[in-house]
Amino acid sequence: MAEQTGQERTEQATPKRLRESREKGQVPRSKELNSMALLMAAGGGFLLMGENILTGLSEVLKKGLQIKNIQQIDGSGMLEIFGDTALQSLLLIAPLFVLLTVVVIMTPLGLGGWSFSLKAISFKLEKLDPIKGLGRIFALKGLMELVKVLAKFLLVASMSAAIIWSLIDELIGLGGEPLPVALAHVATLCGWMFMASSSVLIIIAAIDVPFQLWQHNKELKMTKQEVKDEHKETDGRPEVKGRIRALQHELSKRRMMDAVPDADVIITNPTHYAVALRYDQSDMKAPVVVAKGADLVAMQIRTIADQHQVTIVSAPPLARALFASTELDQEIPGGLYVAVATILSYVFALKIATLNGELPPETPGELPIPDELNDLLKPDHPE
Repeated sequence: MAEQTGQERTEQATPKRLRESREKGQVPRSKELNSMALLMAAGGGFLLMGENILTGLSEVLKKGLQIKNIQQIDGSGMLEIFGDTALQSLLLIAPLFVLLTVVVIMTPLGLGGWSFSLKAISFKLEKLDPIKGLGRIFALKGLMELVKVLAKFLLVASMSAAIIWSLIDELIGLGGEPLPVALAHVATLCGWMFMASSSVLIIIAAIDVPFQLWQHNKELKMTKQEVKDEHKETDGRPEVKGRIRALQHELSKRRMMDAVPDADVIITNPTHYAVALRYDQSDMKAPVVVAKGADLVAMQIRTIADQHQVTIVSAPPLARALFASTELDQEIPGGLYVAVATILSYVFALKIATLNGELPPETPGELPIPDELNDLLKPDHPE
């Protein structure tokens, strides 16, 4: 993408880009850190377990060479001896093998975390392209690998030569020591030689780890256009989001209109605002706004109310205060309790009078509206 648009990769990788790279097996790894940790673990293992391992292997070898003539003739006996010898040898080296296995697994986790991906090991024909192969060799990463290999060879070779030269007398003297003593001495020498050789790799690992992290971060960087495209894919295009919001609004409006027939009263402005209230004394602390709207929506609320014989009361200040102060499915504010209670009393009295064939009660006059609620919504249309 960067090559196609000519844009530079200046933006940090997004969480989605990081997640996709991990799924592909692209995580920072340092071979030098792994090599250093493995050699140091081998050295520590020899210092702790080398004497037991070498002594045990010598006993297994001695026992394996002491074969009776009858056992040499009997093929099954030879197989049994071979199996026992192999099993004992494996049991002796198993602790060191387990230690090295744990180090091999845990060391990469400390740098890039756990990552297993079949995509990373899948066959890709482009990897056989010689031109791209030469490009990778002469790229910064390839040159860095070459420098590391040469540096590692020179440092390890120099350290190994220095160690052997400093221990030449001890190495020559091993031939004059009893076997058990010589084996213990060899284990100690091997352990310290591994530790000393691996210590020089600390220098290379200290350089390689930051470089691998920097290189990994650089490879995952994105252009500004890539970031924009990803945001569009993740959040949706503006026109799609607008359509979704419109559908959500329409659905919400439909649910609101479905609640109008169950309302107890519709309070209007009388034409520009309409608020539908419902109050159930058994399970409500205060009346709840179940629908509200202005202009065309208000007219639709009044139409549905007429169809279902829901009482409509004109109370402009109260309608405006309810419209401005209360959201759908919310209880009315405490400052409007008295005014709404007056309206509901009128509605209940009107229903009773209608059922009994009596004269309708007198329409409520001026209602008490607190100033802080009365000023929330100024009337746009004087009525």
